[in-house]
Amino acid sequence: MQGKNILIVEDDVKLSQAIAGTIRDHGFTAFESSSPMSAMGLLGRERIDMVLSDIQFDNTVDDNDPITDGYQLLEAIKQKYFSLPVVLMTAYGTIEKAVSSIKNGASDYLVKPFDVDLLLNIVKNNIQVKFSKHTNSDNYISVDKKSIETKKVARRVATTSVSVFIKGESGTGKEVLARFIHANSPRSKHPFVAINCAAIPENMLEAVLFGYEKGAYTGAHQAKAGKFEEAQQGTLLLDEISEMDLALQAKLLRVLQEKQVERLGGKKLIDLDVRIIATSNRNLKEEVKKGTFREDLFYRLNVFPITLHPLRERVGDILPLAYMLLNKHSPSKALELSEKSRECLINNSWAGNVRELENVIQRSIVLCSGSVIEADLLELDELDSQNEQTVTNLTTDLKSHEQDLILQALVSEHGNRKLVAERLGISPRTLRYKIAKMKDQGVPVPSAYRAV
Repeated sequence: MQGKNILIVEDDVKLSQAIAGTIRDHGFTAFESSSPMSAMGLLGRERIDMVLSDIQFDNTVDDNDPITDGYQLLEAIKQKYFSLPVVLMTAYGTIEKAVSSIKNGASDYLVKPFDVDLLLNIVKNNIQVKFSKHTNSDNYISVDKKSIETKKVARRVATTSVSVFIKGESGTGKEVLARFIHANSPRSKHPFVAINCAAIPENMLEAVLFGYEKGAYTGAHQAKAGKFEEAQQGTLLLDEISEMDLALQAKLLRVLQEKQVERLGGKKLIDLDVRIIATSNRNLKEEVKKGTFREDLFYRLNVFPITLHPLRERVGDILPLAYMLLNKHSPSKALELSEKSRECLINNSWAGNVRELENVIQRSIVLCSGSVIEADLLELDELDSQNEQTVTNLTTDLKSHEQDLILQALVSEHGNRKLVAERLGISPRTLRYKIAKMKDQGVPVPSAYRAV
């Protein structure tokens, strides 16, 4: 945290110089200001990472100044620089008021006279809170009551070895929570390996999971370890597990039960020591009822379920996440959200959850030419309508193209479902499902190909 900029607002020149000297001796950059108004001016010109301000200004405040003390300075800073840590320095007689100022946004307070170690601890702690969260391996923003409770539960289960199932809408941060669990577990020094089951073609997923030996299939020119082996002594995240084919689910279940894996084309059983975390944006109990997910695998994975709430239900996390994303995507440019921007972010529905918020923040950074992101740069309504229309159009086009491919394959393979599935690179179960969907939507499937 060295190299960060601290603004000292103090009208006692000797005290200000002493504090600045101490801070500089420990690797920080110190700026000095003798009045609240001059401090606000300096905040507009320099990137400041923390403010350390006195409360009383007897020698440097003019009667015409709109900001005359540390409390008013705190209010002004929080209106314009919401995420900036502010620590107040106070004499013994005003401690009670200083403590109450924490409710209005102060990060902490120092009672004069204070020793060097206490000063440095407060500075380092406040700088760390502002900058370290998004780079910490066990990062999980939890300000809202719901996410605080989720984090408590996750931290408790992290110390065990049981399988965890995380349910939540797309974009809520299921992988972030999985990484938090791993980082707080006894396995934290070993690998965290993630695989998105929805992103890998069905005919490749088995080889990616379990590995393969040389010559196991066409193109297997050399042996390769699978994700299970890569995650030895660590954690394996099976992201969007509900998208896995039933046949592969059976093989996965066997691996989990036996705690052994055999590479494709191999004959050697490899012992496993891997903690499993699975996620899905679907209700797996409903998938079990529909027959698209194995009940025995569901119970194997669902030992400890955690539901990750959508962003619209944990409003308290929106602004902390927004500021974390600002720091992440604009580390060299000091940017602040205007009061109207903050209001718009809080009131947005966030159908795309944290992923949508990140897109909005990245876009606003590109569009912002100054130091404050105004509400019009967020373009939330425009983005919502554009995204909705784009998704609708894309979905329609993809479905139409997919249906054409299926119908063409049915004709080419004379209705042989097995050959059609192989031609399309999907399982017979998936083919039956898609044809049933087509018929439900009124797509004419040639009568010669209706039989299963």
